[in-house]
Amino acid sequence: MKTKLILLYGGKSAEHEVSIQTAFSVINALDLNKFEAIPVYITNEGKWISGPEITGKLAFSEQLRFSPEDTLKLSEKEGEISTGYAVSPAAISEETENTVVFPLLHGPNGEDGTVQGLLEVLDLPYVGNGVLASSSAMDKIVMKKIFADAGIPQLPAVAVRQIDWREFKEEMLTDMEEALVYPMFVKPANLGSSVGISKASNRKELEAAMEEAFLYDRRVVVEQGVVAREIEIAVLGNDTPVCSVPGEILPKGADDSSFYDYKAKYQDNDTTLVIPAEVTDEVLTKLKDFAIQAFLGIDGSGLVRADFFVTEQEDIYLNEVNTMPGFTPVSMYPLLWQASGLPYDKLIEQLVELALERYETKSKLKHSLEGEEIRHEKNNWTNWKTY
Repeated sequence: MKTKLILLYGGKSAEHEVSIQTAFSVINALDLNKFEAIPVYITNEGKWISGPEITGKLAFSEQLRFSPEDTLKLSEKEGEISTGYAVSPAAISEETENTVVFPLLHGPNGEDGTVQGLLEVLDLPYVGNGVLASSSAMDKIVMKKIFADAGIPQLPAVAVRQIDWREFKEEMLTDMEEALVYPMFVKPANLGSSVGISKASNRKELEAAMEEAFLYDRRVVVEQGVVAREIEIAVLGNDTPVCSVPGEILPKGADDSSFYDYKAKYQDNDTTLVIPAEVTDEVLTKLKDFAIQAFLGIDGSGLVRADFFVTEQEDIYLNEVNTMPGFTPVSMYPLLWQASGLPYDKLIEQLVELALERYETKSKLKHSLEGEEIRHEKNNWTNWKTY
């Protein structure tokens, strides 16, 4: 029997277009002899539109290289390129037998635990991280607190609320300059794909960067810059996660003002990914250990990409983790696993298996104490390395 794979993509986020690119790539990689693929497009306004089962590969136009694939922008209107029908979110739970949801959503209202919470209520197995991991990793301020508690090294940072910025701008700029040194990186607390991120080398740039970031979020994190290599590790699994080989990001023509921003990732094709990255055995061991600690620290499941800075002196700092990393065949996460011996199509299948494994494990948990005594058993924590 085929597994029904419901693909959620689009969404109410600044990363809407990236999500469509991801869905396009996954559909083209699926073994349709194993999966019954059902596309569910979430519009920018939040309407859910379901399409018919996908029975073949999608056509691709070079003119759409960095634009949304029109065949996946479902519409209720007759005569459009792809016609679907509006559904309520609850409708996807009507046929639950042998069904798995794959949330191919990036950013708020998709990667932040909101959709994951909905799927939990609907009692559907789904690919990727749960509510806690998704929400805590999406919020850079909360994430940093979790990693600090776990003892994972990070660069100094300052959190700023929009209301405080509006009322005490000059005081806050002074506080940031006292706590950090230039260059600084200013980031919305709850976005990914480098949306809204700016590099500031002086007060004027810092003020402009803050204004830009506040267009996307009411909370912003300002981080200390560092001269370092950008090394990434892919993590895969549930309770016993494993790591890929490391990869390095090298912006082409890099200079002091360059960093891996949204345009570099998705538009300019202006970066080189070195896989595997050349690091010493000692550094690699630490990278993998920190990546696993971060995964367990947020109670991760399925997939996580852990992004690090490694200095010339081999100091290591965890920058962030991404619970729904870029997932096209040329994105870092799938490429890291390909270099580790797990090709893109098999990676997708592995993630579906992990989703079913986690769902089965959770289904065995007791949800009622009716007629039962509460029993306390001593747990074995010998393999728990997070704290």
